[in-house]
Amino acid sequence: MNHLPEPARVVQLPDSRHVYADQMPATFQAGPQVVHQHIHQAAPDRTVQRLALGSGVGAGAVAAGVYFGPLLVAALTAMAANIAFLAFLALVLGWGVHTVVKAVGGDAGTQAAKNVRKARRKRG
Repeated sequence: MNHLPEPARVVQLPDSRHVYADQMPATFQAGPQVVHQHIHQAAPDRTVQRLALGSGVGAGAVAAGVYFGPLLVAALTAMAANIAFLAFLALVLGWGVHTVVKAVGGDAGTQAAKNVRKARRKRG
């Protein structure tokens, strides 16, 4: 393997350009490379997990909170959407039944409604 040439070293400059190491500008050849590290604050929805860790609860409980928290929110949202749809369906069906009964009912239905109204007034 000694007969193979040495592979050329390619270096990435801080401005994201790639150059061969022997062709680097003099300003980039000396000195340590500076690494900028940004530390961000934890997301606001991790408060429960931070409190759990601070109170001595194990990592399993924290992992369960991280996993089941969004899962619970998704399940409750799906249930609320289903209940809202069923309520809307009941409203539409009730309106339809009312309209059909009102259209089909004759004089007897009108008289029955008046009798119910009079009976309610007498009790109240």
